[in-house]
Amino acid sequence: MRLITAALMAASVFGATAAHAEMKLTSKDLAAGKAMADAQVFNGFGCSGRNISPELAWSGAPEGTKSFAVMAYDPDAPTGSGWWHWSVFNIPAKTSEIATGASGDKKLPTGAVEGHTDFGTSGYGGACPPAGDKPHRYQFTVYALSVDKIPLPDTAPGAMVGFYVRANTLDKASIEVTYGR
Repeated sequence: MRLITAALMAASVFGATAAHAEMKLTSKDLAAGKAMADAQVFNGFGCSGRNISPELAWSGAPEGTKSFAVMAYDPDAPTGSGWWHWSVFNIPAKTSEIATGASGDKKLPTGAVEGHTDFGTSGYGGACPPAGDKPHRYQFTVYALSVDKIPLPDTAPGAMVGFYVRANTLDKASIEVTYGR
């Protein structure tokens, strides 16, 4: 008991605070560990989905968060480097949600920038693994960043956006879904 009391007293003397709440990411459109709906599947490359970006909502960002980024990535793509399906950066710190279908419809928060996917265009590019592959994993991650803006244009590829995002990450939260055909 004395050790606990002494530790609490030392924490208050040196200005230590309780740890921030862990970031959480939720979605009305994506269920962790489940298959992705056709609405979020790519329309092209042999896939016939609707290519609608999912709703994402987050909470628990740490103190000092100045902006957010969202990235969607397939680590199972047979490229040797995975596949970038979406990158959105310079999302204002006051934002805590991106609506379903926000990509490409100008529904993203003011100032947010969408980088290029590995499909070669900016905006959301849904799941489309090769036919016959085992189901691929799709990781949707929101990052709390220590900078207001990442100095990249909308032509920046996912790997470059990822470099800047990871260099400035304070915390992150993810949802992983699967899709196969």
